[in-house]
This record gives sequence, structure tokens and C-alpha cells, in this order.
Amino acid sequence: MADGRLADPLEEELEDEENAPRLRLSRRGVVVLSVFGAAVVGVLAWLVFYSSVLDVRSVAVQGAPDDNLTPDQVRGSIGALADGPLARVDLDEARRRVEAIPRVAKAEVWRGWPHTLRVKVVQRTAAAAVKGEDGRFTQVDASGVSFATEAAPPAGVPVVELRLSQPALDVESVISRPQLVRGAVAVAAGLPPDLAKRAGSVLVHSYDDIELQLSGGATVRWGSPDQIDRKARLLVALMNQKGTNYDVSAPEAPAVSG
Repeated sequence: MADGRLADPLEEELEDEENAPRLRLSRRGVVVLSVFGAAVVGVLAWLVFYSSVLDVRSVAVQGAPDDNLTPDQVRGSIGALADGPLARVDLDEARRRVEAIPRVAKAEVWRGWPHTLRVKVVQRTAAAAVKGEDGRFTQVDASGVSFATEAAPPAGVPVVELRLSQPALDVESVISRPQLVRGAVAVAAGLPPDLAKRAGSVLVHSYDDIELQLSGGATVRWGSPDQIDRKARLLVALMNQKGTNYDVSAPEAPAVSG
């Protein structure tokens, strides 16, 4: 170099890079690349949304393990919605169809790439079984939804039965039988699990006169379907005392006798 200094190889390399010719695409090249990119995207979209390459080949169901609600029932509710490409399945509509099954409380539907539509269901659980005039039993969940009627109640579920007194019959136009049933179901749903299993029957004599018949022969005078949580706590405490008759109809003055 002119000043006598040794050249720095790194500096020379940087200078060479700065002085190297730039690669510039012509307008035609940009157009060609844009067209090529659009074509690739179009082919991929066709493969995903319209071809049979990623068709639904199976519907996998979770949460339907028994004869009451089978995987085939769930698949049948979805029907032709699961035909064709997985990407085009309307997940919200599939979920609505599954949740229309009376025994289904909630459903989730999602895509399991590349070929599976996945469904998870939560079944309704009976809080009570309402005995009808025909002797059959309608299962009702804790939210008051009726979802099945069978010849016998499920094991361990309280049976609601109307045994209306004359005063209750006299005011039936004011407090209807469906209202009385809803109140009794709310009582059954509000019982702690261990106590609910012991409550064989929930007898409704009137709005203010609901009675529980427990396994072992004990009875509970419950009263109205008001203050359910408070009455349930009182009853659990009272049952630490020996007796055959428990009264929580007036929570301010609970009693045990017999």
C-alpha cells in the first residue's frame, strides 16, 4: 500500500463485498416470481380444501363409553358433515349437532390432521329421576334438563314423586306440578353426593312440604326448596346424631327425633 501499511484481509473482504455487483430483478422477473408463488399457494389450497388428499377418513369419539351414548350415535349426529376435506368441516355446526343429542351436556370438536375429525363429549349426569304417572322414570340433570326416560331409575339417584296433599291440589293453578317437580329436583341436586345416594325418594306433598326418605328407614322433613345449601349443611351435621326423623324445614330450629 502507498502509506507502507499492510493491508487488513478483513477490510479487503468487506470492500470486495461492497463493490460486488447487486442482483436486481427486472420487472418481468418480479412478475414471474409472483405468478409462480400464487400458483404454489393455489395448488396447496386446492389440495387442502378441495381435493380428496386430506379427506376425513375417521371420526374419533371420546366420552361415549357405554350403551347409553355410543360413538356410533355421535358419528350419526354429525352425518354427512364429516364427508369431504377435513379443512372444510364446519366445526361449530358439528358441535351443535352433537350437543343436540339429549344425553350430551357439552361437546368439543376439532381437526386431527391429516384425516381425523375428533369429538369429545361430556354426558349429562342424573341428579334425580322423576316418576311419571305411567310408572316410568325421567332422568333430570342438576340444571333441570330432562334427557332420558326409562322403566327404572338409575342406581343411587333420588326418585322424585308427587304425592300432593289436598291443599296443594287446591292451588295447582297457582303452583303447577312442573314447578313442584323443578323444586324437588333442585333439592335432590343440592344434596352432597354421599347423602344423595342415601336419599331413595324425594316426596312432594306441597311446595312447602318436601320429604326425603333415606335408606335405613329415616325420614327428613325438608320443607320448601328454599335455602337448599343451608339445609343440606344442617342435615349433614344433624345426621351425626342418632334418630329416625330429621327436620330442617326451619333452618333456624333444626331438630332430630326418634
